[in-house]
Amino acid sequence: MSSSKQVTSTIDFSSVLAAAVHDMKNSLFLLIQSIETLSDTLSPQDEKAREQVASVHYEASRLNTNLVQILSLYRAELESLPITVDESFIKDLVEDVVGSNALYVSQKNIEISVAIDDDLNWYLDSELIYLLLNDVIINAMRYGTSKILVSANVDENEFMTIQVEDDGHGYPQAMLLKSHEKLRDFELSQGRTGLGLFFAKLIANAHSQGGKFGSIALSNGGSLGGSVFEVKIP
Repeated sequence: MSSSKQVTSTIDFSSVLAAAVHDMKNSLFLLIQSIETLSDTLSPQDEKAREQVASVHYEASRLNTNLVQILSLYRAELESLPITVDESFIKDLVEDVVGSNALYVSQKNIEISVAIDDDLNWYLDSELIYLLLNDVIINAMRYGTSKILVSANVDENEFMTIQVEDDGHGYPQAMLLKSHEKLRDFELSQGRTGLGLFFAKLIANAHSQGGKFGSIALSNGGSLGGSVFEVKIP
């Protein structure tokens, strides 16, 4: 009499999810490229179509940013983030971010000013800081009105600060309070106050030098009267 044995295997769901996210990210990148190509073929007089394409491009870019964040958090195991530090020119980095959102900026008539010295350079992980700034600027475009100002400077404590300001209604009080929470106290299921903010703190904190660690700060007011985001890198 023969007997059968049921063979079971443990599936690492987090690895499967990470692979799926990676595949979705690649597909979304191709979609974004197609949207940009489509935008180039539209007549300047067809305002409605151009606005719809710009909105789709914006949402696709925002979704792509979220997927990259999720993938990075998986690789970082939620508490530590490996970084590759190299010398970067800050104005070039910021202008790359602004350029990647040119379609939406142009269609929505948003004025983005960059007040950064051409020769300001700093040692940081340019890919991670790009992701951080892209998320912040995308939010500024969405919640601001018509103006965004990006500036950078080095303070007396040898921190390089990049500041993004907009002319919207400012951050809600709940988000200002949440920005002071430690990484381990974060809950990632709270929309705008969750994943993006956690990811920004994680990236900033991963940058360290001589016992000093990077940080972020949120406030309202500034020179444009709206939201003010700061990231400080030692």
